[in-house]
Amino acid sequence: MKKTNFSFKKDKYKSARGSYSRLLNVYCRKCESIVLVYQKDGPGSLRRLYLDRIFTPAELTDLQLLSIKDIPVLKCKKCSEILGAPYIYIKEKRKAFRLYQDAVIKRIRKSIE
Repeated sequence: MKKTNFSFKKDKYKSARGSYSRLLNVYCRKCESIVLVYQKDGPGSLRRLYLDRIFTPAELTDLQLLSIKDIPVLKCKKCSEILGAPYIYIKEKRKAFRLYQDAVIKRIRKSIE
């Protein structure tokens, strides 16, 4: 994935989590290829990927505009491993991918590249 400049999204969800964010590179656990770049707000483990926090690739960035039944499962482009399933996170009524346990590896991006 080429290096790109990203700016953090600032909204009520970021504020609710203490305004602490970082960018993560998310990799497939099976083949270790990069799947997406994601903004993680707040502390804790990565259990779900909110669709409005995905920065790249382009085919994943506007999925929040689709109906939940039209959103495909999250797959690795390289090995086709299924990493997560779309759903609506009830507490916040936000569309997200529920990650399967140990399906991905996350690494913090050292700087906003």
